[in-house]
Parts: sequence; C-alpha cells; structure tokens
Amino acid sequence: MKGKSAFFNITSVAMLVTLCVGTLCATPSRQQNSTPQQALDKRQDAFQADKAKGVHASYQWELSGPNGGEWWLSVNDGTYEMGRGKIDNPNVTFAASDEDWVSMSNKTLKVPWAYLTGRLKIQGSHSLVKKLDEIFP
Repeated sequence: MKGKSAFFNITSVAMLVTLCVGTLCATPSRQQNSTPQQALDKRQDAFQADKAKGVHASYQWELSGPNGGEWWLSVNDGTYEMGRGKIDNPNVTFAASDEDWVSMSNKTLKVPWAYLTGRLKIQGSHSLVKKLDEIFP
C-alpha cells in the first residue's frame, strides 16, 4: 500500500507542476522565450483578479545558470506584485536551471519529466501551486 501512496503523490505533484509551469510560462501562439525573465513577463497579462480574491500567497523562483537569478510573485486578495530578488518565507519555491525553466516554458522539456528527474524542484504547498494555475491561466 505504501508504494501506491508514493506513486499517487508523485503523480499528483507532476500534474500540479504541469498546470503551473505550463500556464504560467508557456504561450504557444507567441514567440518562444529565451530567458526566464521573458517567460515570467509574458504571463502577466493573463492575471485573473477574480480568481485571486481571498488568496494570500507568495512564490519564489530560484534559477541557476548565466540567465538565472531569483524572482518572486506575491498574490494578495485579488492583486499581485512581481519582482526580482528573494523574499522571506515564500509559500512555494521553484528551483531549476535557467535553461530548463525556459525549455519548460517553451514546452520543449516536459514538466513532469523535469520534476521526476530532479531538474525541477518544488517546495511548499501543492494546493498553492494549483491555485497559481487558476490565477494565471
């Protein structure tokens, strides 16, 4: 039974990561991203204030590599702020290389594969990962 539980957890996380990264960073009808900043910037227009009502969450991206760095997103009851740098005590932290993040945003690297092989790491609330997908469809 323990094996089934671990499989369910890995499968659930992979699905949540797919939703989050796929919708937050990928836009098939637009030119492909070449930097993590472009991947994050392109999704700002998708913000759904009504889906963010009552949500108080912070997200941190920690990306290694030459175009890497730290980015944050804070959702606060129907509004959001985004910036570069590190924030204290984020609810969710995503860690990957800059190249892998761009590849995931361009859909040339499958998110579940990146997660399951350790190329994408997620710490924090998986329900808030899913909520991020709803806020930035």
